[in-house]
Amino acid sequence: MIKFKNISLLILLCCSPLFVLAQNAAVVTVSGEVLTPLELKREDLTAFKPLSHKVKDREGKEHEFKGVALIEVLEKAGVTTGAKLRGENLAKLVLIQAADGYEVVYSLPEIDPEFTSNVVLLVTEKDGAPLPAGEGPFRIIAPQDKKQARWIREVRSIKVLFAKD
Repeated sequence: MIKFKNISLLILLCCSPLFVLAQNAAVVTVSGEVLTPLELKREDLTAFKPLSHKVKDREGKEHEFKGVALIEVLEKAGVTTGAKLRGENLAKLVLIQAADGYEVVYSLPEIDPEFTSNVVLLVTEKDGAPLPAGEGPFRIIAPQDKKQARWIREVRSIKVLFAKD
């Protein structure tokens, strides 16, 4: 039994750096109804204005998440926002997909600051450290949502689509 525990510990110690490396190498893609499709690594988000929010998790424990406003990422991809977001563009939605296939949807106007005071964040840090395995390297949080069902973990893709598609 002791040998088994030692082997398990050795495997865990050897593989831990691989999990960190995999998280750092991971990308989130932005595609669909965009002018410029993007593949962003964690370090690419340093080009955006940093934001942080302190929020409580389901158990009531407070955490500080750091990242960027999702709208800024969408604007870099050339998504129609702001004063140009009208007419048929109001029927656009943002489909966010996780590594495990979980999906959530936001309408484009509910992310755009010209339509709402709510902020949806693409975060990479929790409590001053990179998001842990199983949660990151990218996560969406919406601090104003009453339920955290759209706080999607392990985000891999962000697609802008017309609702009629």
